Amino acid sequence: MDKLRRSPLFYVGDKYKLIEEISKYFPKNIERFIEPFTGGGTVFLNIDAKKYLLNDIDHNVVNIHKYLISQSKNQNEFFNNLIKIIKKFNLSRSFIEDVVPQDLKKEWKKTYYAKFNKIGYKELKDTYNNSKNKDYLLLYLLLIYGFNRMLRFNSNNEFNIPVGNVDFNKNVEKALIEYFDFVKNKEIAIFKKDFSEFLMELNYKEGDFIYLDPPYLISFSEYNKLWNESNEKKLLGLLDELNNKGVKFAISNIILHKGKQNKIFMDWMKKYKVYKIKSNYISYHDNGIKKIEEVLVVNYD
Repeated sequence: MDKLRRSPLFYVGDKYKLIEEISKYFPKNIERFIEPFTGGGTVFLNIDAKKYLLNDIDHNVVNIHKYLISQSKNQNEFFNNLIKIIKKFNLSRSFIEDVVPQDLKKEWKKTYYAKFNKIGYKELKDTYNNSKNKDYLLLYLLLIYGFNRMLRFNSNNEFNIPVGNVDFNKNVEKALIEYFDFVKNKEIAIFKKDFSEFLMELNYKEGDFIYLDPPYLISFSEYNKLWNESNEKKLLGLLDELNNKGVKFAISNIILHKGKQNKIFMDWMKKYKVYKIKSNYISYHDNGIKKIEEVLVVNYD
């Protein structure tokens, strides 16, 4: 790829800081890039392939991607609509203008964005939650202005992330533009399925390559909390089956985290080629010093 792109979803723990390191181990020529755990999409945005088969179990993530892809050839209209909503709810918007009062910046030197956006963000959240037909532009803005840029919903399927100390800045604008420019002429199919269903239903071809960044068994982030040993074993068993069919894959995982070892994965990876990766895993539940070992496992030379 000619330049490094970051997903405009800004997923915590995405592979933005690692994509250059891990992608050097990927096959040189990829016909179909297959990603069962797409998440924010930073990996596929930095891979050159003829076709992209993307999947995620989170229907909100999938729908945001579908929405953004649908807007990729109408960027001016997208940004016009986005700016109207930002102004309507009086949210900070340094990518076009600085509207945060100087006295607020002086009083709340480190948290003035959260203070400024609090009221408008709540109104935006209420508007989204009370609407019958969900507007994914509103949800995208909730993600951008929300705490840690997370997607989380309560039992009533209401978005329930509090406001973050963040802004719609030039970095967000740049990520969106680069996303649009990348996807607008690409052949992309995106699915919302369980990983096993997604992987088992594909008809594999010469030139296919699967990259997997599943939830990590031994960490405690929001994204990983529903993953368990049964999921881990099912996934690794499927990869063995794909290996027997000659399908190329690479999988990222953490084998050591806060003194815990992922022995299931460590035993499994012995049959394949393993590369140690400098981890950028972040847990917002614990900011202490952590010894982490991350690996990339591949089944090809």
